[in-house]
Amino acid sequence: MSDDTIRLVSLGRILRRRWRLLTVLALAGALVGHGVSLLLPPRYTTSVSVLLPGSWEERELLTQAQIATSSVVVDRVAASLGPSGADGVELRERIAAEVAEGNVIRISGTADTAVGAQRLSDTTAREFVAFATRVGGGTADPEAETRLETLRRAVETASRRISELAGAADPGRTVESVQARTELEKLRTALRDAMTKLDETDPAAGRTGKVAMVVMGAAVRPAGEAPPTRVQLVAAGAVSSFLLAVVGHLAAARMSRRPRTEAEIAAALGAVPVGSVDVPGGRPAVRPVVRGPGAWLRRLLGLDVRWDVPVPRASGDASGRRIRYRRVYARLRDRLPAAGRLLVVVPDGDEVARRAAGELVAEARSASSPDGGRPALRLVGVTVSHPLLPDRDGESGVVVVVSPGSWTSGELAGIAGACADARQEVVGLVVAGAVRGRPEEGAR
Repeated sequence: MSDDTIRLVSLGRILRRRWRLLTVLALAGALVGHGVSLLLPPRYTTSVSVLLPGSWEERELLTQAQIATSSVVVDRVAASLGPSGADGVELRERIAAEVAEGNVIRISGTADTAVGAQRLSDTTAREFVAFATRVGGGTADPEAETRLETLRRAVETASRRISELAGAADPGRTVESVQARTELEKLRTALRDAMTKLDETDPAAGRTGKVAMVVMGAAVRPAGEAPPTRVQLVAAGAVSSFLLAVVGHLAAARMSRRPRTEAEIAAALGAVPVGSVDVPGGRPAVRPVVRGPGAWLRRLLGLDVRWDVPVPRASGDASGRRIRYRRVYARLRDRLPAAGRLLVVVPDGDEVARRAAGELVAEARSASSPDGGRPALRLVGVTVSHPLLPDRDGESGVVVVVSPGSWTSGELAGIAGACADARQEVVGLVVAGAVRGRPEEGAR
């Protein structure tokens, strides 16, 4: 697993052998997401659109969007909402403006209630239009605007007076009356031209079309909370915990340094492999015996079974497996110069190796001659955390039986060190692998 590419089969093993742990972690993540949702108050968001008629450049629209969220507009909104609303600093974080297509600025407001969000958006749009119209329309100087309006009224009054004087003059009976009517018409034309030129030179007149902003209806009252909602937080917590657990399993397996091949195990032990045997039974055979205060919890969560161990391959028949044990025992006999006794060392917790060692001991008993011409085997279990073997008492050596992928190189080296400390020579290594038993064998 440390050197292989992560494949779908690895994910399948995690889901199949760690589904209980993944379920518990997902539920824990969901509870965390629910707790976060309780700490965060609900938020409601709605928006209102403001139309800017006329021709606007993109930078001008961006400027108007910045004006909508400026401190001047936000302070005016806070003043309009009254004491019940938030201050300008808080509102600046709850008001947003963006440029949409078609010369439209979308103003969004966020509040703790749906009514508050609707009111905030409408008030912001209204204050923005009022402020932008005042600035863009040239009404920053109220006195100048008043004087200009007074002048327009005076011109209109003078025009009406000229019309009255022209009507009162004798229409075309005398030369003097014709000249008077002509002078009056010239005076009225001059006044109209002057007002036209005044309107054309007025900076507000050229921008009247641009600043005539229109609020496109009232904001719609939001029907639901703004994301992230409570359901979203709960789902995010569950999914995040699930994915983190899967990634953690893959990372741990990729960083694992457990020998899995016969050559790697032999190198860690410093022993010569004498063969491999099969142990039928499938999953129960690979479930180690776990003891201790947390054993029931590990068994409940499925942590007592390694997930990264490949699925046991199909087993041959019983006679084929028996031939394997017979050949392994024959190799052990050939490695001993004379008949004697061998210690079969099995790490505690390796159920596959213990069953294989039991079969090997049974094979030795059935093959031993009455005169003791063949070596006898004695099964001994050791603890990998503190391995300790009995002192040499007539034994000719030690044969170690382990299953692949169950122990680290350091643990195997510790077993080899314990053998050397007991003055026991490791004469061979037997690798025991779990296989699936045939249906007919299970029926018997």
